[in-house]
Amino acid sequence: MHPDLAKLLDAGRINQAVAGRLDQLSPGKFCLHKAWGAGKIVEWDLPSKKVTIDFEQSSGQVMDLQFAIQRTEPLEPGDFRAKKVEQLEELRALAKSDPVGLVVHLLQSHGGIMSVDALEKELSGAVIPANDFRKWWDSAKRALRDSKRVVVPSRRTEPLALRAGDMSPADALVSDFEQARDLKTMSKALEAITLDLALFKDDPSALQRLLSGINESAAKSVRINLGPALELLSARDELVAAFKGIELPPESLRLSDLLASEENRLSDALTALSSGRQRAIYEQFPAAFGDRWVDVLTSIFDKVGSRGVAEIAKLLEEKGHMKTLEAHLISALARRSLGTDALIWVCRERNDTASGIFSGEVGACILNLLETDHLSDGPRKTTRLQTLLSEDKNLLGDIVGNMDVNEARNFGRRLMECPVFSDLDRKSLMARVIKAKPETGELVSGHGAKKEQELVVSWPSLEKKKAELDDIIRNRIPQNTKDISIAREYGDLRENFEYKSAKDHQKYLNNRKTELQRDISRARGTDFKGSDATAVNIGTVVTLKREDGDIATYTVLGAWDSDPEKRELSYLSELGAALLNKKPGDTVQVRDQATEVMHSYTIQSIAAVNP
Repeated sequence: MHPDLAKLLDAGRINQAVAGRLDQLSPGKFCLHKAWGAGKIVEWDLPSKKVTIDFEQSSGQVMDLQFAIQRTEPLEPGDFRAKKVEQLEELRALAKSDPVGLVVHLLQSHGGIMSVDALEKELSGAVIPANDFRKWWDSAKRALRDSKRVVVPSRRTEPLALRAGDMSPADALVSDFEQARDLKTMSKALEAITLDLALFKDDPSALQRLLSGINESAAKSVRINLGPALELLSARDELVAAFKGIELPPESLRLSDLLASEENRLSDALTALSSGRQRAIYEQFPAAFGDRWVDVLTSIFDKVGSRGVAEIAKLLEEKGHMKTLEAHLISALARRSLGTDALIWVCRERNDTASGIFSGEVGACILNLLETDHLSDGPRKTTRLQTLLSEDKNLLGDIVGNMDVNEARNFGRRLMECPVFSDLDRKSLMARVIKAKPETGELVSGHGAKKEQELVVSWPSLEKKKAELDDIIRNRIPQNTKDISIAREYGDLRENFEYKSAKDHQKYLNNRKTELQRDISRARGTDFKGSDATAVNIGTVVTLKREDGDIATYTVLGAWDSDPEKRELSYLSELGAALLNKKPGDTVQVRDQATEVMHSYTIQSIAAVNP
């Protein structure tokens, strides 16, 4: 105890409890203030009840002694925060020489657990230059994971935790798995164990114990979390295959059995998995589906995301089944049913694996998909496809290079009328078409060019579009800007899912805003009053008789008024466009979009919606 306090205690002027607390604020001791950070007591004046403290954020701060007792808490000299006050250069040197030791010391001073944000607040600027922190932290995270002394979360929002006791690296890996509370974390823990199997060569029983728990966890989650369950079983099988001293218990759930029983749900379950994990699962398809495995794999080709598309194509090519995939894709192109991910793959591999698939049909399919997506409500699904068409300078030339002159002109005309592109982008894309097929130049010389068409729309649909635009500008874009700012703080942007997701949403919002502004500027609102019913026009009710005798009544309305349940057609839809200007007794041929079968319709009668 400080001599000044001992005298006051002996004289009976203070009691033992007060003396003990005052001793924590004696010169040379350390304390922590909520706002000013750590500090060192420089001197005190007991008669006047004043104490002077050098804080991190406020040097030479003079405080009332009673106030200091209430507002500060004591720090041990070895506490990380105390060392920041007096031994800052040593900590800076430690950050360079031993980042793991620095983080461990920091965690020990905070009870063994703290958030990444709190860690950054302690280190950035004081111990590590603020501009260098993110680079330092990326390197430190790798070293921490290798050391096994700290549990490093995969997401920034989860805390860092100091491992209890002096665990061996092997014990630490097993502990990570046992403490995992979800299947994805379990899978990551198994992958980490597989990478360091040499640690278990003298104790394979530790791994054998893990296998029993995996079976129960996966079986319980199949119904709700099929994807993570598949991922966990695949990681388990990878571990068993790599370590010869263990084997699956007889009652274990087999990955091939799970694949076979959940065939109808596989495409949705596999989409979110990594490329490597998807590949490992696809390699189990022969065991799961027998002679059908190639057909099952091609059936989900365009439904498993961009990573899955690439891995399925590689596997089928390696196994000598590329002809089956080619036939599947050529058929899908002819039916205009190929999706975004498969189209992107075909375009990127057009000079290699997909050379036998790439044709002029690809261009028609791309425009069809872009236009359909543009007319539908909800988030855009073809943004990456549109970006590829713009950024791949040779793609359009390669597409029209496979066409004759008439096909190229038709394609160019459709490109010029496609509502997805801005005027500037449309001209830029058309220039590439003309370079490959000079005969299409007439489309932009004034002979074949058409002005952007006016859209006839109902007043309610126009107000709905205006309300969406207003919401995007006033609410959704400002909120997205905040989301990007927050997500940027979550760490390494290369592995930052929240940041990538927010940036993708930013592209969607900006594209959607541009589309809405262009569409609204072209729109002409109407109540369909007085529509001419001598022929099919916008705002007429049409009774049709199909070739099989079925009678159906459709209402042809504005560009944004489609409602299949009410049999209301946009005049821009395939059936709506085919009916326009036709009269009673006329017959039209229309393709069923679901089955691709052509149907014949004869017009029975026409009436005005709003006479």
